Amino acid sequence: MENNNLNNHGQKRAPVESGVIIKLGMDVHARQVTVCRQIGQATPQPTQRFSPDGLVGWVAKQVPTAAKVYSCYEAGPCGYVLHRRLVELGVENIVVAPRQLDGARRQKTDRLDARALLDQLDRYLGGNARALSVVRVPTVEQEQLRSQSRQRDQFSRLRRGIEARGRALLLTQGYYDEGKGPWWRPQRWEAIKPTLPDWIVERLTLWQPMAFQFDQQDRALRAKIEMGAPKGLPRGVGAMSWVILSREILDWSRFKNRRQVASYTGLCPGVHTSDGRGREGNINRCGNPRVRCALLELVWRLVRFQPDYRPVQLLRDTAALSPRRRRKVAVAAARHLAIDLWRLATGQTTAEKLGLNAVFTV
Repeated sequence: MENNNLNNHGQKRAPVESGVIIKLGMDVHARQVTVCRQIGQATPQPTQRFSPDGLVGWVAKQVPTAAKVYSCYEAGPCGYVLHRRLVELGVENIVVAPRQLDGARRQKTDRLDARALLDQLDRYLGGNARALSVVRVPTVEQEQLRSQSRQRDQFSRLRRGIEARGRALLLTQGYYDEGKGPWWRPQRWEAIKPTLPDWIVERLTLWQPMAFQFDQQDRALRAKIEMGAPKGLPRGVGAMSWVILSREILDWSRFKNRRQVASYTGLCPGVHTSDGRGREGNINRCGNPRVRCALLELVWRLVRFQPDYRPVQLLRDTAALSPRRRRKVAVAAARHLAIDLWRLATGQTTAEKLGLNAVFTV
């Protein structure tokens, strides 16, 4: 898969001079990495293709002679293994958020993506901080903990999916009462099984053990995850919600101001303005979707447990709000809540000052 050290005309590439800065734009896939290299301020070279191991070996040869090697690639399903291997070599690698590259030409290839990433890296290193949207790379330990909480969510989704399939089957055959609630729980399943036709029992018998197993795994992981929560939390801010937010955000102190916190949640309204006129649109949904989900769930829980908390006061009387207005108020409350939790986690304030007065022990 690796190319020889030749350019597109079959001529051998010039050797890298010592003491120069090398920049690499990389389009990463599981079995292939397409790289575009720029040496110093020269014109970027034609792209090359390597296997992941071949790329690491190729870069290792350049690090000792170059003054500095910079590289970047988009975050994706391949994770951060390549990033950590490059950092071990002494490369300053940057993982960036995926976005449409070279969209004006309506063309997309690995070669064009690698070249576009290299161009953006060059502008970023030149002082244009907006050229790249840098992703915070978790440590190995942080990634393992985050994977644990995400796995618990997957177990919960799988269990709910099986429960819904069984309920749908029962409903189509007129067994409405039998399909209510968690029909798969052993005690309830044994109670409704004699009332069902054999062919329905045969179908549900395949799903019932799986739903029960996913529920047991969900509960076991939940207990482990909740052990990582601090001992004192405001009432309604559950241990599970706090740990999920902390693991997804990685480090609350990474944010320097409230604008960065709100932007990371993706709960900020999109703005469409020109010539002093315009409107606010839907939320931009940038950032981490799991953080948005956890914040919105937390907001509705605080309506019950912290009704005097200022951001949720408008949600107490939901009958007075239209569904659309209710969603907007909930989103605004979630955005405000994220900022307050950041202040609380970084020691800038206390729960009492935020209006979260009732505290319980986890």
